[in-house]
Amino acid sequence: MDAQIKNIAKHFKEVYFGGNWTTVNLKDTLSQVTWLQATTKIADLNTIARLTYHINYYVKEVSKVLQGEQLQASDKLSFDVLPIACAEDWKQLVDQVLEDGAQFALLIEQLPGTSLYTDFTDPKYGSYYRNLHGIIEHTHYHLGQISLIRKLLVTGDYH
Repeated sequence: MDAQIKNIAKHFKEVYFGGNWTTVNLKDTLSQVTWLQATTKIADLNTIARLTYHINYYVKEVSKVLQGEQLQASDKLSFDVLPIACAEDWKQLVDQVLEDGAQFALLIEQLPGTSLYTDFTDPKYGSYYRNLHGIIEHTHYHLGQISLIRKLLVTGDYH
């Protein structure tokens, strides 16, 4: 496996499953969130459930491209989480996110190193390298929001 590909896959896995130098990851963070916390709205912030869905939306769409399909993503759909009405609904979403993340890491590992600097479906989107790192950055960004929202919910310091 190409060293750059290996490092990108590793970096992605770390933000999802742990081992990065920030010591914050999606799996551990979401495991601490109850379904009521996931669905509680604070002011004009997105809920944790919406942010979780949003992170995964792009992982799923880019995964399809890595499997040879056309890019079909739409920013308009990226927050369209189904209602979370109980703990089981929340668990199903989290499980799906983690499963999709593991699959995405495998797909990255299967990329030929020569593809990193080729256009990602269309020149306007930049290279595969740019898009894969964009997914990682996007996950870190929203993971930070999830962590802060959860902290507000736990402490009650949002009124």
